[in-house]
Amino acid sequence: MIKITETNVTIMVQDMNKSISFYENLGFEIKNRWGDHYAMLTTTGLTLGIHPAKEPSTGSGNVSIGLMVDDANEAKVLLEKNNIRFEHHDDKSGIYLNFKDPDGTVVYYTQPKWR
Repeated sequence: MIKITETNVTIMVQDMNKSISFYENLGFEIKNRWGDHYAMLTTTGLTLGIHPAKEPSTGSGNVSIGLMVDDANEAKVLLEKNNIRFEHHDDKSGIYLNFKDPDGTVVYYTQPKWR
């Protein structure tokens, strides 16, 4: 069996700088960047690849990026500070703040109630 040494999820974007700045504002840090060819951003438990799209993109299809937090109110303040429109949902499993990145990929903060 092959040994996987590292993992990442790559999304296609129209504007590398805009997307990198967006994810940095959410709490990601640049791990590596190769000009406008590719970048890796990281946060606890996830490395996100940012790759320029050859075609106009409309998000990442059925993929969403979930970011678990201890305090949904803190996440809400961060989204508001960065002028990111979001929808707030509170149900029996947790509090959810759903929003989209500049290319339409669905991203959400969640404060789960099962912890």
